Amino acid sequence: MSEKQISKAVISRLPRYYRYLGELMEDGVERISSNDLSVRMKVTASQIRQDLNNFGGFGQQGYGYNVKYLYTEIAKILGIDRQHNLIIIGAGNLGQAIANYANFEKRGFLIRGMFDVNPRLIGLVVRGIEIRSVDDLEQFVIDNDVQIAALTIPKTKAPEIADRLVKAGIKAIWNFAHTDLNVPEDIVVENVHLSESLMRLSYRVCSMQEEIESKKEEKKGSKPKK
Repeated sequence: MSEKQISKAVISRLPRYYRYLGELMEDGVERISSNDLSVRMKVTASQIRQDLNNFGGFGQQGYGYNVKYLYTEIAKILGIDRQHNLIIIGAGNLGQAIANYANFEKRGFLIRGMFDVNPRLIGLVVRGIEIRSVDDLEQFVIDNDVQIAALTIPKTKAPEIADRLVKAGIKAIWNFAHTDLNVPEDIVVENVHLSESLMRLSYRVCSMQEEIESKKEEKKGSKPKK
């Protein structure tokens, strides 16, 4: 079933289901009902059933879900039951942090190479991966069947690098550069704007604090005068 037929909201929840099911397997849980799963995940049981019904359901009435089977099926839906070759363009602090995150390999994302323009970084090795010059980018993508590129570079450089990646045959871009990329429709882009995420967090913190203060004021106003 294609992504166009499933809402983005449902797709965005699948990794969370996958993570919780993995934890259940580690705890030795073999099956679980949608009600019990809803308690763990803090979403409604009906939401879980609706989400999973988009892909066939997987559950049985009176039995619930087979944890291992559902875990495996969600992995197939997400495409993490196979290997994805990935490169990182930008070997600064963020790029190196991504390269050092070993959990990606467990999910099928194999970091094949790192690239930078800084001559002081070129030749250094990060977790067994040599940092190369961006001059070698296109040939490396072709030779190593790279499908995904992570951009951890300044936004001024991102459009040019994205164009080069598209021409080299890249299929998807994980974009940490603080800019929107103009690429063909058949290129998948996942934008990760860290500052925007932090601003959303700031909004939620401030809103919550205002709500708390408002309730305090209401309590003060409702106290009977002596």
